[in-house]
Amino acid sequence: MRRFIALLAFLALAPFALAENWPQWRGPTNDGHSTETKLPSEWGEDKNVVWKIVLPGPGAGTPCIWGEKIFLTAVADKNLVLACYSTAGDELWKKTIGQGNKAARGDEGNSASASCSTDGKRVYAFVGDGHLVAFDFDGKEVWTVDTAKEYGAFKIQFGAHWTPALHDGKLYVALLHQTAQVVVAFDAESGKELWKVDRKSDGKGESPDVYASPFVWSKGKDAQLVVHGNDYCTGHSLKDGTELWRVTELNPKSKYNNFWRAVASPLITPDLLVIPSCKNGVTVAIDPSKAKGEIGPGASDAGEVWRIAKDTPDVPTPVIVDGHLFVWKENESLLAYNAKTGKPTGSLKVTNERHRASPVYADGKLILVGREGTMATVKPTAEPELISKMKLKDTFTASPAISGGRIYLRGWKSLYAIGEK
Repeated sequence: MRRFIALLAFLALAPFALAENWPQWRGPTNDGHSTETKLPSEWGEDKNVVWKIVLPGPGAGTPCIWGEKIFLTAVADKNLVLACYSTAGDELWKKTIGQGNKAARGDEGNSASASCSTDGKRVYAFVGDGHLVAFDFDGKEVWTVDTAKEYGAFKIQFGAHWTPALHDGKLYVALLHQTAQVVVAFDAESGKELWKVDRKSDGKGESPDVYASPFVWSKGKDAQLVVHGNDYCTGHSLKDGTELWRVTELNPKSKYNNFWRAVASPLITPDLLVIPSCKNGVTVAIDPSKAKGEIGPGASDAGEVWRIAKDTPDVPTPVIVDGHLFVWKENESLLAYNAKTGKPTGSLKVTNERHRASPVYADGKLILVGREGTMATVKPTAEPELISKMKLKDTFTASPAISGGRIYLRGWKSLYAIGEK
């Protein structure tokens, strides 16, 4: 009988034991891809919703998932909280990690906009008042750092939304605003500062206000920190933060835009970095293994691969599938390009809603989420094709997370687990 009960328990847990984790905002490989299969192509309030739970409050951060645990932050009254849920839809614990809230453009965002990350031992979270924290999986605080106190009070028009980059036992944070432009590396186990560098820029107007997040690029044994915003995209040594390369003319000097501000983050893949700008401006692709020095227009010897003159994504981060680059415009179409050449290949109009979530790819389809709840699955071909279109009654600014045969959609009111019942 004991063996029989153990077998039943193993079978119940087997799907999660084999599940691919979603450890940070852009997934297990930082490029918006998941290897999960058997995901539904359509859903609705009464279709393929495994469960739906009410959250403590709104937030724009994408959940991170490890095994049977889901982590996210939220604004709960006057508190900024870190919450943990089970993949069965139960709240396991909730901890206050910050205070106050700064609404971004009214209904656009808030102080729970950065996404959590996890290494399977601890969960790391950053909230808009500047607190960077680490908790164990049982909800015990491991360490906390008040980055606004340590590195200067934030002065940024629409609030601090930077998601730290977690890599190889270290957390990298880019604190980029009107009164400070610093990049800091922390030891993930202790919270101790490892190094801090000033990131220089001649950006003016709104440009020093940065809403994009840093990423770690890696290929084999090579790895660099990629920091985007304030007119430039830069690559840094993980050892000490030394700048290795800088992409220029994202905000062209000849027609400088004082309202330029980086929101969309770069797409990180082993062989190509796709770097957006804003305000319908340029998108630049570079070969990170060749990148060096200043990389301006046409600098193929320094690593530039191509430069598209217009139609940059303003908010969502792009994604590449089978050599096709997909750009989810902020309130227009899904645009498709040849990733090697930057040449356009097609487009698809899905919704007129604002698009704040970044597209993700899994099980042969792109998953697109509109802010007012209209969603779609799309066949990722040179000329993208609509598979299905549906709507949920919530507001969505977080990107989808995928694990255990489910799509997790974080709304401002509820968290949805989408899958086959």
